Amino acid sequence: MSLKQHVLCLSMRRALIGACVLSFAGAGFAQEASPAPAAADAPREEAVTLDRIMVTAQSREQELQDVPIALQVVNQRMLDDIAAQDLGDIDSFVPGLQVDSLQPTQPEFRLRGIQTNDFGIGTDPAVGVFIDGVYAGHGGGVLLPFTDVERIEVLKGPQGTLFGRNTAAGAISVVTNKPGKELEARAKLRLGNDHRQYLEAMLNLPTSEDSALRLNGLFNHSNGWLRDAATGEDLSPENNWATRAAFRTRLGDNTSLQLSWDHESMDQRAQATTGIVPLPAAPGLPPLPVDENAYLDPRKIPTTNDTIGNGNAETRRYDGLTLSIEHSFEWGHFASTSAWHDYDAANAGVDEDGTNRRYLYVDSTNTESNRNYYQEFKFSGSNDRIDWVAGASYYKEEARQSSEINSFTDAVDTIVQNLGLAPTPDGRLYGFFDDVLRANGIPLTLMGHRWNEAFINHLDTKAYAAFGDVIWHVNDKFNLTFGLRYTRDEKQFSWLNNPRSAPTLDATLDQLQAIGFFDMVGIPREAFVFDIAFIDPPAVMNKGRTVRDKHSWSDWSPRLVADYHFNDDLMVYASLAKGYKAGGFNTVQIGSRFDNEDVWNFETGIKQAFPELRLQYNASAYYYRYNDRQSVFLDRSTTIPRFVVDTADLEAYGLDFDLTWQATEALGLDFNAAYIDSTYRTYESISGTNLNGQPTGEPSWSFAGGLNYLWRLPNDSDLRFVLRHAYRGKTRCNDESQNQNECGLSNALALGEAQNRTDARLTWTAPRGHWSWSVYGNNLFDNQYINSLGTYGKTVLGTVGARVTTPRTYGVEVGLKF
Repeated sequence: MSLKQHVLCLSMRRALIGACVLSFAGAGFAQEASPAPAAADAPREEAVTLDRIMVTAQSREQELQDVPIALQVVNQRMLDDIAAQDLGDIDSFVPGLQVDSLQPTQPEFRLRGIQTNDFGIGTDPAVGVFIDGVYAGHGGGVLLPFTDVERIEVLKGPQGTLFGRNTAAGAISVVTNKPGKELEARAKLRLGNDHRQYLEAMLNLPTSEDSALRLNGLFNHSNGWLRDAATGEDLSPENNWATRAAFRTRLGDNTSLQLSWDHESMDQRAQATTGIVPLPAAPGLPPLPVDENAYLDPRKIPTTNDTIGNGNAETRRYDGLTLSIEHSFEWGHFASTSAWHDYDAANAGVDEDGTNRRYLYVDSTNTESNRNYYQEFKFSGSNDRIDWVAGASYYKEEARQSSEINSFTDAVDTIVQNLGLAPTPDGRLYGFFDDVLRANGIPLTLMGHRWNEAFINHLDTKAYAAFGDVIWHVNDKFNLTFGLRYTRDEKQFSWLNNPRSAPTLDATLDQLQAIGFFDMVGIPREAFVFDIAFIDPPAVMNKGRTVRDKHSWSDWSPRLVADYHFNDDLMVYASLAKGYKAGGFNTVQIGSRFDNEDVWNFETGIKQAFPELRLQYNASAYYYRYNDRQSVFLDRSTTIPRFVVDTADLEAYGLDFDLTWQATEALGLDFNAAYIDSTYRTYESISGTNLNGQPTGEPSWSFAGGLNYLWRLPNDSDLRFVLRHAYRGKTRCNDESQNQNECGLSNALALGEAQNRTDARLTWTAPRGHWSWSVYGNNLFDNQYINSLGTYGKTVLGTVGARVTTPRTYGVEVGLKF
């Protein structure tokens, strides 16, 4: 941090001496002492004080230690330290946050035990992601690669007043670097195991005294760590590239404008699945019901998938434009933000059975197209007594989604046989009559035909909001904050579930009907035409018919905060805030609609610094009640599994803590921890189990810590070593955990076990910082965990697939900047 920035931070802190709203914690890793960006030939600064971190969590620029919000900041240095590529790479080091990023087009976010268990466009997330203050939406356009990120602010707890809809659990605010006045360029090349090739470059180019252009690009490729045991093909590759361009200029003395464009293209294979049910020799069938005690450990057995080269791909094309205009008045500040996002994403041919046997084959496909527009007007100002922010916003979204199940008539025949649905001697349908065709010399076959069932949905959303937030400086130590946001959501939704699609099978059936085959065998053609996936009553009643619904929801989200500053280095606070998630629709259950979910959160905390010791800590305690939490649950109690809406009320008590200590000029330490006791207040599961008072599954403890050490070498270069470790506790099981694949089942799987990750990095930086060389290792001890189980075919095919987290990665990196 430059001297000028340091003085600015101190003056701002005194001016806003009790600034704001909720909180706890945490610069954590962001508060490690590090030089601020500067010209490449600038002299090195001595790391003798803790950095003061500036954040915009409250729609104002403030010092982190003055913001009474449960807040952890991840800065650019930490992103480099752990070789992070997207939000899925940082969650281990942000206690309380979990990001399932194995499928980038279908990510899931959990914060403080709250998440949205749904893949459909009809349901919004409980954790909002914002890029430069703009809501990123949901689904396939949220988990994008990092391009020129300055910092990430993770706000824990409901943020309905400050950020609006879909922040019931919290918000993740990604802040990018802005074009600057100095000519600057940098490049980074990373080479790692599994043929990792990662190249990133940036050019900041002043175009005039008041204008600058900033260009970024990255390319990422990896063969992945998993191979098909039968074909040798790579099963988990990465392949994407992204670019960003931002232009900033001044329009007179009081007005500035910034226009940015983001683009990403991804084209890689879909996530692989490892079958964990022991299989008899082909063409034998796995026994039903599945013996869960016989499950195999997917980390120790070969993987064979049969979707390779057959539509097996995860793809995305993303474009976004953001226009920001700011103007200063004598009385305050005005900001306008306009944003447009457009993306098409597909996760096609995801193997669900984990085998390479066609008679057990089932895969899933999710495709999504999304166009959304966001407009916000914001006014702010301050005087000796108050700081205030007020504004209004408008959000419009048009989305289309297709949720598909794909199979072959071979596997459909297995399902029919297992369920005893065929009127034939051996229980088969297509296979039995295929034998009849061969016996009679008819050159047609009923096997090997592709089978598809799909739900097609359309969504039109409009959301309006007005908000205000005022900090009243009662005196030079005590502050009161009141904030309120009104939001109205209007949604139109449609479902279309056509009868199954099998064109080549239907053509064969037509030929057989033409030659009188069905009259000969005494079974009508209609007996060969049916659905196997979407057969719940609403779907059956509405086959081939578009069903439409529309609804509107409104919400008032207040927050109240009191904070008291004993001195410049000690603050205590208490807050009460509401967050909410918009109502919506279940994508694959026709006519299913649910209302807003809301959470009330009470929090109290302390933030204290000891400048003479170069140490600071933050701690907070909270209690929340979450009402009407909606999730989509795969119900396997019926003959054919079906997705249904599950509703519950939750409550939780928790603690957050972080500490940062610059022990010496060379040695820095940091530590973050989170404790939560999350239970159901009222919940009866689909199976009828009463879970009132039982754990929701959220681990009690998670923590992350790190150390960094800097050696000053005689030739004016330096060597920096970083070691980080993260721990997430084991799942707290309840009476329904085994049915939900969260605990138990089999010793081989160790579902819900505690998780550990250790990363290390060693970097040599040349004098004046022009060059740097690094070696790094992530997950050094090669820990892998079961991420999820694919149980769609469990009751009908006898197959279960498992997905496993990434093993150890390592590599070298070279950086160049001027």
